[in-house]
Amino acid sequence: MRPPGLVIFDCDGVLVDTETLANRKLSEWLTQAGFPVTYEECRGRFCGRSMRSVQEEIEAAGVDLGADFVDRWNAGLPDLFANGVEAVPHVEAFIRALGAAGIPFCVASSARLSKMHITLGATGLLPHFEGAMFSSTMVARGKPFPDLFLHAAATMGFSAENCIVLEDSVAGTAAGIAAGMRVYAYCGDPLSDREGLARAGGILFDDMRRVSGMIGLDQPTGFAAPGASG
Repeated sequence: MRPPGLVIFDCDGVLVDTETLANRKLSEWLTQAGFPVTYEECRGRFCGRSMRSVQEEIEAAGVDLGADFVDRWNAGLPDLFANGVEAVPHVEAFIRALGAAGIPFCVASSARLSKMHITLGATGLLPHFEGAMFSSTMVARGKPFPDLFLHAAATMGFSAENCIVLEDSVAGTAAGIAAGMRVYAYCGDPLSDREGLARAGGILFDDMRRVSGMIGLDQPTGFAAPGASG
């Protein structure tokens, strides 16, 4: 397989492990506001979505979250993630493999840039993505629409067919497919919606060490496949 021209990473759940903390907090907020929802339901329903789209859906069901809901949510993120964010296992090694191969990459997330700076900064991944960060706030429609991925690709100077996307949500996978890109759907989290990701068109994988071979990169020295022995 020919390696891609550009690799587009989602952020939450692909680069950084924030989904547990964020969805536990979201379930608490929504339940307190009068929309009872469990952590598991939040994971399945809102994963990969912008907070603006979450607010629109909840308020369409008749629950007023307040005009400042998104601002209050974002204001609380530094404290929420202060001590609980880690990089997704082995993702930095894959990022370094892309760099060694000369393949450009970027991040395109439903989250605001301010949130990505917090989470990528806390995990040490931020320097890899300086100048190559894209948020749904930059486009008219967020995931599952293709706008964000198309904007990222165009800004980086690549056509859609030369891009691949790494996602972990059904909404994000659908967005990448709608953009005309090949989507690799990470399902290393036990709560991943494997069936939903597959239905959306994602190529499933559960270990970041597998991606290099899946997209046609040679395995660099020290980047052993799962189960390999030295």
